[in-house]
Amino acid sequence: MQISESKRLFAHAKNFIPGGVNSPVRAFRAVGGEPIFIKRADGAFIYDEDDNAYIELINSWGPMILGHNHPMIREAVIKAMENGTSFGAPTAREVEIAELIVSMVPSVEKVRMVNSGTEATMSAIRVARGYTGRDKFIKMEGHYHGHGDSFLISAGSGAITMGHPDSPGVTVGTAKDTLLAPYNDLEAIERLVESNKGEIAALILEPVPGNMGLTLPLPGYLEGLREICTREGIVLIFDEVMTGFRLSIGGAQELFGVTPDMTTLGKIIGGGMPVGAYGGKKEIMEFVSPAGPVYQAGTLSGNPIAMAAGLTMLNYLNSHPEVYARLSGIGRSIAEGITKINHNLDLNYTINHLGSMYSLFFTNEPVTDFESAKKSDTELFGKYFQAMLKRGVYLAPSQFESLFLSTALTDDLVGKILQAHEESMKDIL
Repeated sequence: MQISESKRLFAHAKNFIPGGVNSPVRAFRAVGGEPIFIKRADGAFIYDEDDNAYIELINSWGPMILGHNHPMIREAVIKAMENGTSFGAPTAREVEIAELIVSMVPSVEKVRMVNSGTEATMSAIRVARGYTGRDKFIKMEGHYHGHGDSFLISAGSGAITMGHPDSPGVTVGTAKDTLLAPYNDLEAIERLVESNKGEIAALILEPVPGNMGLTLPLPGYLEGLREICTREGIVLIFDEVMTGFRLSIGGAQELFGVTPDMTTLGKIIGGGMPVGAYGGKKEIMEFVSPAGPVYQAGTLSGNPIAMAAGLTMLNYLNSHPEVYARLSGIGRSIAEGITKINHNLDLNYTINHLGSMYSLFFTNEPVTDFESAKKSDTELFGKYFQAMLKRGVYLAPSQFESLFLSTALTDDLVGKILQAHEESMKDIL
């Protein structure tokens, strides 16, 4: 039997790249088997090195909201490249995209471009500390804010605990300033604030988490966080790297009507290119160098190619708000279709859905936080992933990742996804 090109490449890659991949989830460790190496993508499809086609529901983990290889974005990148790929100096497009972001995101009065979501969240915490003169910050269990040392902290056995390093290389000294709380639990936040009075610089969270599977805020939760942070002088940071410009033009903060002090962005603002950003109130952002004392720099920040792609994407979304109704319709059709199929098969699994994001959890209990998400049957999810892949539908290779939909999904493709789901469920159960 002839070995697939993906298998050959993976075996070869492990000689030169740790684990054979440049980001851990790509290794398929959580779902079994070996990763598929992608050669090209177009619209709703990706194609592997053996030219097998898959309907794709990750969209590069979020940014391809209009589908892969969109002609408008491609042409913007090609045109920008004619003038050079990097200058390490200011460009007009940096100003244009900054002005556009400020006009679209409720909390952002000034913004700094960086190169990734991780860089954005690391920088936001540093600025919040510089602004408040405090050291500690609160993060939520199961929320992922990139691989900065301060964020790689997991909770202990208690509901609220001082953090312990979750990865070798993260020091206990770093962990001690990270306070953990369960998502959707305002009382836990109140207890943390009371026991660390006047020491907390920031509270950072994904307003709609996508990194423990899609989980939704309970009514009043985000509003409650806003009230606590205002009362205690804590900088409230919404990590909208995933949800920014995806759930609405102004992100989750516009959708839920809660305005944080700072926001981190990524994914869609690069149109597929590596970009991140952080922004917020003027008085906070004025602490960023060279305007203020908090140092943060980046040679490739505001890269002209990335700015061209991002500006094109944001201008389109800003002038075509009907995109969000279309995306919500696609998401609703898939979520309701899966629910109906599961009901007909006498299955009671949980599906969380909002706009163009959804997650299917293999548990019959509601999923509202990290603890309830972990009750999902991950072994069964792995079988489901492989069954869907066999039927030409490419899901995120982890139970604990949201799926991201695009406008490239036609009604016919939605029907094929639902058919693949029904066949897969019958296959694995």
